[in-house]
Amino acid sequence: MSASAVFVLDLKGKVLICRNYKGDVDMSEIDHFLPLLMQQEEEGLVCPVISHGSVHFMWIKHSNLYCYLTVVATTNKNSNASLVYSFLYKLVEVFTEYFKELEEESIQDNFVVVYELLDELMDFGFPQTTDSKILQEYITQEGNKLEVAKTKVPTTVTNAVSWRSEGIKYKKNEVFIDVIESINVLVNANGSVMSSDIVGSIKLKTMLSGMPELRLGLNDRVLFALTGRDKGKTVAMEDVKFHQCVRLSRFESDRTISFIPPDGESELMSYRINTHVKPLIWIESVIEKFSHSRVEIMVKAKGQFKKQSVANNVEVRVPVPSDADSPKFKTSTGHAKYVPEKNLVVWTIKSFPGGKEFLMRAHFGLPSVENDEMEGKPPITVKFEIPYFTVSGIQVRYMKIIEKSGYQALPWVRYITQSGDYQLRTNI
Repeated sequence: MSASAVFVLDLKGKVLICRNYKGDVDMSEIDHFLPLLMQQEEEGLVCPVISHGSVHFMWIKHSNLYCYLTVVATTNKNSNASLVYSFLYKLVEVFTEYFKELEEESIQDNFVVVYELLDELMDFGFPQTTDSKILQEYITQEGNKLEVAKTKVPTTVTNAVSWRSEGIKYKKNEVFIDVIESINVLVNANGSVMSSDIVGSIKLKTMLSGMPELRLGLNDRVLFALTGRDKGKTVAMEDVKFHQCVRLSRFESDRTISFIPPDGESELMSYRINTHVKPLIWIESVIEKFSHSRVEIMVKAKGQFKKQSVANNVEVRVPVPSDADSPKFKTSTGHAKYVPEKNLVVWTIKSFPGGKEFLMRAHFGLPSVENDEMEGKPPITVKFEIPYFTVSGIQVRYMKIIEKSGYQALPWVRYITQSGDYQLRTNI
């Protein structure tokens, strides 16, 4: 990856802040970005890479800001686009860690800190230190204290273990492990599952003294096959992505997840499981539309998971015509409300036990003059969270904590299943 410059723009295309790393791109090239983007939006062909001559703009939109890099394409060097975008998202993540909310005002109020961060995050177009916890050791938000407080760069920047500082001490040593799985499901109007998969992540909160080495064991199918153990349920993980702290060579040789963890919160790994998933909350809907009169909606929700489990904060979002009015609701549990700005009925159920069925009825009036515009058929979407439960059956078999002082540490494991892109299409 080799980037020439970084720009941060507001929605009107005004440059809030920029950093020219290589000097091989005319900074006025930025004036062409927004007109080209607006032209693509009008044509309905928005592309993540916009070219103008020999300059390529790779951009992302966050909140009310555009962040992007200008990359010069030459015949003998070609930038890796995926790395450029990884850097852009990391840039947003670091700014958010520093300023809580990444808005136009936070950039303008902290431009000195932003410039310092841009200098540390990238050097001559190549990413450098991108860990916010390490950056916060020597770039603080008290700009006037910088000269007095830190006169040299922390050793963590040049250490082999750049993501963890030395000399960390805790009275009580603990590790909290969250295994979080999101279910993506698409069900057609006939009730058949069109596509489904599971996207999971393992997140850590480490409060450990010193420089410990951790070894995490999962019921990984490949590992069990390598060691000749086929007992118990195993999972086949795909698209596995690790935090930089994990020793990849060790994982590739014997599937051991061995690492020195960052202090505090971090995402250790993410994975995908491509398997047929039975929808955990099944929705049946009957929507009857009487022209120039009314719309009658009946929605039945059924929990298709273990009876001992409970789904929390369930939201069933049912689309309604944009010209509907005079809503009336009746629910067997929870409460329903009309959200006119989104043309939705949101049915909220705080606690949904497995195996239970609940019903919601809605009545809307329609105007006597029919809307001429053709409306789409948006699907019903469902949001939920089920603690102490995983669909894939993934398990943390062990967590070994090795530190030269020999202290005892407690690992805590929590499993959570939640909705991802969870859609059920309707006939109307």
